[in-house]
Amino acid sequence: MFMLRNVGKYIFGDSSKQDIIQLDQGQLYIVRPNSVKGFSECIFKDSQATIRRTSTDFHYQLVIQRAFEEGEEQLLDDAEDTDDTKDEKTFLLDESLHLRSTIRDNRAIFAWRDLSGDPGDLYEFICDVSVQPGTVQTFEIVAIQCQFERKYKRSHETATERELHQFSFSDSPVPSASPTTTSPSASGRALTRSPEKPAKTRTSRRPKTPEPSTAPQNPASAPEPREILAEETAELHLFDVASGTFVSQEQEVVATVSEVGNWQYWLQIEGADRAWLGQPVIADINPVFNFEYLSFIFNHYTDDGTAYSWLLRFKDMETEERFQEGLMRALWEQLNEQKWLKAKDQEREYVLDAFQDLSMEDAGEGEDEDEQDELEEEDEEGNRSEEYDTDEDEDNTRVRGVDKGGDENSQLAVGYKHDRSFVVRGSKIGVFKHTDDNNLEFATTINKVQTPNGRLFEPKKVMLHEEDTSMIMQDANDPHTLYRMDLEYGKVVDDWKVHDDIPVNVFAPEKKFSQMTGEKTFLGLSRNALFRIDPRLAGNKLVDSQLKQYVSKNDFSAAATTDKGYIAVASNKGDIRLFDRLGINAKAHLPALGEAIFGLDVSKDGRWVLATCKTYVLLVDALHQEGKNEGKLGFEKSFAKDAKPKPRRLTLNPAHIAQMQSETKKPLSFTPAKFNTGIDTEETAIITSTGPFMVTWNLTHVLLGRKVPYTIKRYTEEVKADNFRFGSDKNVIVALPNEVDMVRRQTFKKPTRESISTPVKQLKSRHSIVNSPY
Repeated sequence: MFMLRNVGKYIFGDSSKQDIIQLDQGQLYIVRPNSVKGFSECIFKDSQATIRRTSTDFHYQLVIQRAFEEGEEQLLDDAEDTDDTKDEKTFLLDESLHLRSTIRDNRAIFAWRDLSGDPGDLYEFICDVSVQPGTVQTFEIVAIQCQFERKYKRSHETATERELHQFSFSDSPVPSASPTTTSPSASGRALTRSPEKPAKTRTSRRPKTPEPSTAPQNPASAPEPREILAEETAELHLFDVASGTFVSQEQEVVATVSEVGNWQYWLQIEGADRAWLGQPVIADINPVFNFEYLSFIFNHYTDDGTAYSWLLRFKDMETEERFQEGLMRALWEQLNEQKWLKAKDQEREYVLDAFQDLSMEDAGEGEDEDEQDELEEEDEEGNRSEEYDTDEDEDNTRVRGVDKGGDENSQLAVGYKHDRSFVVRGSKIGVFKHTDDNNLEFATTINKVQTPNGRLFEPKKVMLHEEDTSMIMQDANDPHTLYRMDLEYGKVVDDWKVHDDIPVNVFAPEKKFSQMTGEKTFLGLSRNALFRIDPRLAGNKLVDSQLKQYVSKNDFSAAATTDKGYIAVASNKGDIRLFDRLGINAKAHLPALGEAIFGLDVSKDGRWVLATCKTYVLLVDALHQEGKNEGKLGFEKSFAKDAKPKPRRLTLNPAHIAQMQSETKKPLSFTPAKFNTGIDTEETAIITSTGPFMVTWNLTHVLLGRKVPYTIKRYTEEVKADNFRFGSDKNVIVALPNEVDMVRRQTFKKPTRESISTPVKQLKSRHSIVNSPY
């Protein structure tokens, strides 16, 4: 059991996560062999077991937490008299617990002493049959390592096999928990449904069951390799959309990663009698390595757009490490057009860490039917905005039409000061009011966006300014000029030549909440320069004294600011720079993972940086955790070479991606992700979208390392833009091609086969925003 010496590197040693490892489903019992209270009692019918760090060095807790129904946790949070201790039990991991495990009826059971009970009393956590044996073994190893650290006050990595073995209590008996009593907390609020009360279903709304997935025939042939980067044997499994599980295809295949051209790489999987697949190594494969399960999951696309999700399971950790090194080298070199071995050791470690932070789950989550379905329908009626058109006196009852110019909604700007949202549609802008009951009301249409000289144009980028009374915008055909629209008059009143030679590719507010003030200046970026723009200057508006220009082509692509005016800048190369002010070198430089970053957001205090790439979102903790700069931000003090923050790579489970793409026939392509924000609001959620799917992450669940910390909402059309209502994490404004919506996050659903395949009902009434030539 103690031979997995590297388990600490991948599970235990990631100090960025409070939760080290988790058993996702099981039941908690207390067993009292000698008590008159009864032999055993079920405490939680459905719960999770977690090993968690504490604020004290070398001290860890075993935490058993009751699982919640979808939406139930929020209701309990809102209750004033909720006792959290009823839903969670914690135990300090110490050798006095005599923690051990056994297998009974094909279920793993963990048992430990009840130190506050009578002699012989035990707690038992009985794992669900879906919990993998490898997870059980790893969980016990980590528990032993934690007990060692508590006793000896030093890292378990220095322990010998003999020292670790003293914390193994496998010889102690584990009595069978045959429950005669069920606690009120278990029976009154348990997640598990009894056979006598089946879950409520509505078969009329279920999507058609898909056909079982079969491997594609005639896979592409591998080009002639120049160099073999990795070649390993593994088991091959294919995700079956119909059953929601990975199905074994062949027990032993050879997976090869090779270089086949200039910055071109190939993944080939061959069995004993056939070739299973061949495809280029590109970002769209969405690679996920999971060392807990010795697995690698990725997506594969055929020429007709069909998506498949594959899983390779390796025989041991060393084999997976070698394969990971080869594949990540290929992906990184393909994206960066630079040799992997030329990157610094710390940068390579940074990349590898980012691609192994997603826990694999049993994709068959079941077809949970929520009571929220009825709420969703009611919400769609209430939150759909009214139609907007140039003739506001016209009858509001309309049908969907076709815009003569073929324009669609393209951009969304959410007001901070006056509760308005602005939607760009060709050369027109729709204005919507946020009501007190969280609805949208059409206010007006701004027709014919044109320069002061009368030239019509379609805004490429927009930003609200000066207490939401102005909008800064840009014409794609003139990158050296910006325009200011007076929103009270609905017309462009100023054109600002920024610089003769330096274009403006990106602009951002001076501080995060500057649009709520009368601040005139704001930030601008070209591909290799960062500067301040001051419209009050005569002539060109670029402030020469606050220009930071780089000789190298950094290819800047996005920027965001904190409430103190700290600046985060990202590039198409995928790296991020953190500045405390303009005109100087960056305080911190975070390496590129490979994909271009096109969206950037920062929490108001500067703690969290959110960077959007095409197939994933990066969440970076910018706070120094230790050393002389502990408590400082990366905007203020640079990170040591060996202490750069580990990025959390937020993406969707590959099985969910495969289901989505079986519906849409298109790969992932996220819109710029945003935090919820507000003057007195903490960041608790993230919103983005890909194709017709809106996706929101619960920030707390992300930081705790939950397996699926996101929920989704599907539409019939592509989501063009989305953002939270200012000051709220519960309401999201979304722009579809021909509609604008305000929806509640509560109506988002867990990603299941049904929620992925069933679009929300889009109404065609007076509340629809029709595609008419307004």
